[in-house]
Amino acid sequence: MSRRTKLDAFKADFEAGKSPYGVPLSAIQAMHRAAVDLLASGDAGRVKTVGDDAPAFALGNSDGDIVRSADLLKKGPLIVSFCRGAWCPYFAMALQALEAAKPEFDKYRASLVTILPQAPPTSRKSVCQNKVTFPMLSDTNSEVAAAFGLHLRLPNHLIELYELIDIYKWLKNEPPPVNDRPSWTLLMPARYVISPDRTILCADLNPDYGRRPGPDDLIRTLEQVATET
Repeated sequence: MSRRTKLDAFKADFEAGKSPYGVPLSAIQAMHRAAVDLLASGDAGRVKTVGDDAPAFALGNSDGDIVRSADLLKKGPLIVSFCRGAWCPYFAMALQALEAAKPEFDKYRASLVTILPQAPPTSRKSVCQNKVTFPMLSDTNSEVAAAFGLHLRLPNHLIELYELIDIYKWLKNEPPPVNDRPSWTLLMPARYVISPDRTILCADLNPDYGRRPGPDDLIRTLEQVATET
């Protein structure tokens, strides 16, 4: 079964209330409404995209060591994947898909990092559980996500519903202790390919957190860069 087929099957079960999380249908419908509202609001149009300069960053990895984008870009292209956190039902699948594609990224001397608003101890656990070999960087104050235009506040109707049903209890986790930030904000999942001169070459993002593209576009971008150089 392909990754796309697995993801579609997981999404179908999740939205039908058949996933291990058992999230209520009312919450799922509210999530869809939030994605539609975000598209209509224009907030999604303010994110960094192809042709923009990528913001520089220096963040700690799961061991507390500082990783600088400038250092990684000296080696070649940089792939940056923004994830919402370990509490997200799609988190593990996204990590595993990137890990599976890493040998392809390595062919083009591309570095790969994941950035998420998650404290280092939780990231260490995520690294072990998902057996990833690339850095998971903690953007606990969401400053880097905000610089990329990905840091978004949840709409009021979704906050009210989440509080009513205690959504993060359903998901077996809670953002404040995990993300080290007691705020009703989330980031929009996104993936970027950044050239050594900091130009964004590929921007893969969608306000609908359930639509997770595979790494094919990232690989095609790296292939194109290799052909042009």
